[in-house]
Amino acid sequence: MNIDFRFPTVIFSGVGCVKKNAGALVLGKRAVIVTGRTSAKASGALADVTAVLDGTGVEYAVFDRATENPPVAMCREGGAFCRDFGADFVIGIGGGSPLDASKAIAAFAVLPGASEDDIFSAEAAAATPLPVAAIPTTAGTGSEANQYAVLTLTGGLLKKTFKTTHSYPKVAFVDPVYTYSLGRKSTISCALDAFSHALESYMSPKANAFTELFSLTGGKYIWHSLFGYSDADFTPERRELLIYGSTAAGIAISHCGTGFTHPMGYALTMSEGVPHGFACAAFTGEYVRYNMKSREGADKLARFAAYIGAEPEEIAEKIPAAADLDLRFDGDKKREYAMRNAKAGNFANSPYVLSEAEMLEIYEKLF
Repeated sequence: MNIDFRFPTVIFSGVGCVKKNAGALVLGKRAVIVTGRTSAKASGALADVTAVLDGTGVEYAVFDRATENPPVAMCREGGAFCRDFGADFVIGIGGGSPLDASKAIAAFAVLPGASEDDIFSAEAAAATPLPVAAIPTTAGTGSEANQYAVLTLTGGLLKKTFKTTHSYPKVAFVDPVYTYSLGRKSTISCALDAFSHALESYMSPKANAFTELFSLTGGKYIWHSLFGYSDADFTPERRELLIYGSTAAGIAISHCGTGFTHPMGYALTMSEGVPHGFACAAFTGEYVRYNMKSREGADKLARFAAYIGAEPEEIAEKIPAAADLDLRFDGDKKREYAMRNAKAGNFANSPYVLSEAEMLEIYEKLF
């Protein structure tokens, strides 16, 4: 039995956790706060953070250029911004994009002269980035609880993941209140992404008894929040389930990674503008059905589904339905999308490994 487990991030949670644990936020004397344009302010997280920094005498500057699907070029600019300011730590506030960007920016900050490609080099992997504090304002990527920064390469069509053993946030503050300002559509998209993390980490050959606990917990919380209530409103109770489920699933993928819904969904996000969670969910039905073809996959899916209170085919139907996508492509585009990320390691990260022909079959069936 393998129960190897490493998790270096300290997580504080609950309403008001930033102010209640103010000392833990202070990782140095000069901070760069990485955010998008609006979510950090709208959620109230930025005001809470700056109040702590003002009260402790920490100097800070705001880098609010983190966009969706963060480009490597922007992260490189953020690293230069940190060096110019003399930052000795980074605070990421926002959804997965600002949090991912904060990790890459923290790495670029200690790599003067690095090119965009250098972030993926052995030199970057060996370097110790600036410490990062992560504060999520969405319940989706679990980026506050893992080492991944999914970045968009120059050209805008491909994504690549930056990760090192040093790129985990040092500390995370998970306050469900910061998700209250997120609209319904974005809330559902983020939840579907987090559910993908829970399911696919559980199915991974790298899973063990410890990681499965986080996968199952995350999956149960998210499934119940999405489908266990009769009203449409995302109440504080439902949002608490989502963000804690997202964080649990984020811990799980830090060890196990994700499955083929992610690389297959990237084409929908990068070329069709489909939000990442909806793009992943579009392929979840086929992910379940293909994995049911193997004995190991069928057994694991049965255990996962039973724990969250569902059946495998119910997952295969309800998750794509929640994405509610209606896309149609011609044959050339289907072939292009199927092959764009065909070499991604995610395809081998489940009991059933798709062939390239099966990747195309899925695009042809769905679109």
